[in-house]
Amino acid sequence: MGTDKIAFLDRDGVINKKSKDHDYVKSWQEFEFIDGASEFIHNLNIMGYKVIIVTNQRGIALGKISMNDVDNIHKNMMIELKKNEAYIDDIYICPHDKDGCKCRKPEIGLFLKAEEKYDVDKVNSFMIGDSLTDIQAGIKYGIKSILFGNKHEGISNCYNNFDDITKYILKGNHKWKS
Repeated sequence: MGTDKIAFLDRDGVINKKSKDHDYVKSWQEFEFIDGASEFIHNLNIMGYKVIIVTNQRGIALGKISMNDVDNIHKNMMIELKKNEAYIDDIYICPHDKDGCKCRKPEIGLFLKAEEKYDVDKVNSFMIGDSLTDIQAGIKYGIKSILFGNKHEGISNCYNNFDDITKYILKGNHKWKS
């Protein structure tokens, strides 16, 4: 069993507001934190979780945004989080299009990349995402998954605010055996 409790978070739709369908957050000016996200990440830090972002950024493959743009967004995001005493331990990005990629969620390549650096405690780690592919990736990787936002048929761990997710985590309900 690993020693690192990790909260894997999707970015768009969990940390920041998503752009319109078929569009992407392409610059720091377009990035807008979801209310409570910084405080939630701070609470995860206090609870002893390493916080790792696992994010599909298909806009790179489509030429709508560059890796430098994504890096700039993340640099500014980290600066803003630090102002709220919150931090992200690592960020793993899938820059590929939909076909033939092993890291694009619902595949688990981003999680496996994290395993190269971290000793993941799968019993005490979890994935929080806003889409079915996020949830599928977490389950496929062998960790509990939490859907943030609207309920989805067949997914029992659905929460539309960070306070309820925090309560769920504090109760220890996320511990499970795969």
